[in-house]
Amino acid sequence: MSDVTKYRTEKDSLGDVQVPVTALYGAQTQRAITNFPISGLTMPRAFIRALGFIKASAANSNAMLGHLSPEMSAAISRFALKIADGEYDRDFPIDVFQTGSGTSTNMNINEVIATLCNREMSINVHPNDHVSLGQSSNDVIPSAIHVSAVLEINEKLLPAMKHLQQCIETKSLETAHIVKTGRTHLMDGMPLTLGQELSGWAEQVAQVCDAICESVPRLSQLAQGGTAVGTGVNADPKFAEIFASELSKLSGVAFQPANNFFTALSSQGPGVELSGKLKMLAVAVMKISNDLRWMNSGPLAGLGEIQLPALQPGSSIMPGKVNPVIPEAATMVAAQVMGNDASITIAAQSGNFQLNVMLPLVAYNLLQSIELLANVCTLLADKAITPFHVSEENIAQKVQRNPILVTALNPIVGYEKAAQIAKLAYSSNRPVVDVAVEFTDISRGELEVLLDPKNLV
Repeated sequence: MSDVTKYRTEKDSLGDVQVPVTALYGAQTQRAITNFPISGLTMPRAFIRALGFIKASAANSNAMLGHLSPEMSAAISRFALKIADGEYDRDFPIDVFQTGSGTSTNMNINEVIATLCNREMSINVHPNDHVSLGQSSNDVIPSAIHVSAVLEINEKLLPAMKHLQQCIETKSLETAHIVKTGRTHLMDGMPLTLGQELSGWAEQVAQVCDAICESVPRLSQLAQGGTAVGTGVNADPKFAEIFASELSKLSGVAFQPANNFFTALSSQGPGVELSGKLKMLAVAVMKISNDLRWMNSGPLAGLGEIQLPALQPGSSIMPGKVNPVIPEAATMVAAQVMGNDASITIAAQSGNFQLNVMLPLVAYNLLQSIELLANVCTLLADKAITPFHVSEENIAQKVQRNPILVTALNPIVGYEKAAQIAKLAYSSNRPVVDVAVEFTDISRGELEVLLDPKNLV
């Protein structure tokens, strides 16, 4: 019989529980595994990392306050940081859809740390009395949401967004000389340069980048120290400040105690704010991706303004077909993030009196949105925008025959006559300059200057 089929008996306040002998967790984690066989989705790596930082910081703080021995504190902190580094991820199997406070996941890390410590120490380390000293799931889990979100924003999302912005700006400069047909309502409009069009994308990304940065200070305020209901019961009055200082040292990011622990435990305002701004980025990703798909459409029957890289065969039945797979993947990411935002909004409404009870869902969806957007921003930059080829000849042919160029004649001949010229040019498939020569007293030379797309951008 293999080890995975052998069990040991663990005890908690409800009695005995059979736990796999190889598992580092204990009775409460096993109960949660049994109680919540729902999705197979577990808490994100970034969230477990944040929990590891929190437990290490709490142990260090309690030692500084004289509530833990240096030996016990050092052991707890050391293993907590190993968990933060991902060494024991297999021992965090609890489903996302669990108790709404996240107590199961908090006890999961408490039990794993206690087991690891007890394997090396002669004294007993208790998951509640020592690892969770001065803490409650009710302040640990909200704090972990904020810590994980801030770290993921700083380390992944913002760099990816800035990379995307820079790549768009570079492509905008490279295409600044290319005059193309503008489009409103998907219909031909006045010309602009391809560089100008791309500059709009870059600014859209830049605006969201600024908005997300504005959220970080509020996310950097932590519930830790509020314990069960926000009063700080069972925590040293000095704990919150020392904890925030220790966490800042470990993580490299400045954190502070929340201005009001009752708010921090019962609401998820900063998470909702961030989610809304992630939705802003999803909207930008959707806009850019759809533009890319339209511009790439064809190659014969579409717009055919650009050619995206041929990354894979596009059809199992139509030979030679190549599809815009990166923008398509990006639009699905955008849709997922928009859906996550709806879930987070609903979850944030579930603050009943002193505690929000949909915290694991907030954590999972928020971190998934950050990860998806960071990854897709990089893909859009590197596999779609930077390498696309511009079909300059095709663009030039279309812009020269655009009847809407007649808009430039409005101040001279008036809107009504200009409209007549445009309609005739379109219906007869003639250049607008030829029709304008017939219907106005303006010389061809002057008309060619007035209607030159390069002079209208």
